[in-house]
Parts: sequence; structure tokens; C-alpha cells
Amino acid sequence: MTSQFLLIAKAPVAGQVKTRLCPPCTPDGAAAVAAAALADTIEVVDATPARRRTVVHSGPISAPVGWAVVRQRGDGFDERLANAFADTAMPATASILIGMDTPQVTPELLRAAATALGGADAVLGPAEDGGWWLLGLRSPAHAEALRGVPMSTVDTGRLTWRALRQRNLRIALLPTLRDVDTADDALAVAAATPGGRFAEAVAAHVPSVREEFQGAAR
Repeated sequence: MTSQFLLIAKAPVAGQVKTRLCPPCTPDGAAAVAAAALADTIEVVDATPARRRTVVHSGPISAPVGWAVVRQRGDGFDERLANAFADTAMPATASILIGMDTPQVTPELLRAAATALGGADAVLGPAEDGGWWLLGLRSPAHAEALRGVPMSTVDTGRLTWRALRQRNLRIALLPTLRDVDTADDALAVAAATPGGRFAEAVAAHVPSVREEFQGAAR
């Protein structure tokens, strides 16, 4: 099925992004990690066939070459996600939304999401923390189900699944990925995906537990 990709993103501004990385990161270091995660994610989406690619942003973000840009709107994150689908809907085109918290995502996973929508109404990528890292909808209008779903909780994935099932949607699942929220998350994801901008930024800006211990002992 023809698909478009939506990347929900927050501008990598020091003190306003990835604040749960601090400590051990500095605000500037956390912003650098966020910028690297965003860049790696954009590169992966660029490498995946799509009818259109759109950054749905909060804060000042320049449009990547060939991408559209739409500003987030709404009070809660559930509203901003539902509005992201509504504001970018295209006729006869499925919408697949991801965030910038899983820079380990691959074109293969994104292609799998698009393929799944050929036989399912929705595709969900669960996150280890109980949330989700991807939501694809054959009809973007079904994103209305997200309104009222608590976001950023250990129950977000389960409640999103339930809200979609209440619309009698057929849901396909993708592999579970680990969101990057804390320093432990960043170190684990970087170790599993060496070589990219994200891994380089983590190496430069996120101290390991051993480094913290050594620094405190001096």
C-alpha cells in the first residue's frame, strides 16, 4: 500500500529536549544526543520508499531536503499526535508515524510497517517502556482514537491497542524497540548500533557509570 512517513520531532534545544539525560549529561550534551538521534532517523526514513515525508515539529527545525514541515498543534501529546495524522492526511495513502527516540530503527523495519498495512488497518511498534515507537494507519482518520489516551506512561501501548481495537481495527505488531529516554537507554542503544551519529554523540556526551564513579572518586 502507498504510504507516507510522519516524523514527530522536538527541536534539539539545550534545556528543552532530552532533559531526562541530565544528569549525567549537560543540557548541551543532551541536545547534541537529540540532534544526532533526529539526524539518524531522518536518514533511515530517507532510505525508505514513501509517497511523502513530513517532519511534524515542535520548536525551530529546518526541513530536510525533500521533506514537508508541519507544526505540532494541540495541548496534550495525544492531541498533537492525532492532529499530526489529520493535518497530513492524503487520499488513498496510509500514514506511518515515528518519533526521534529510536535511532536504531532501520529501513527494513519501516518497510515492514508499510507492508503490514496492506493487510491490516493499523500497525503498532511497541516500546520496552510500555509505550510505542511507531503507529501506522491505513486510514489516518482512525488517529482520532488517540485522543484521551495517556501518553508517556507504562500503559500507553496497551491503551493505544485497546483504543484501536474499539474501532474494530485489525492490528499488526512490529518488533519491540527501546526508546532513548535515560542515559542507560542511550548507552544501550548506542552499543547495539555503533557507527552512526547517535553512537558518536553518546560516546562524546553520555558518561558511563564507570566514568561517573571515577570522576566522583577524584
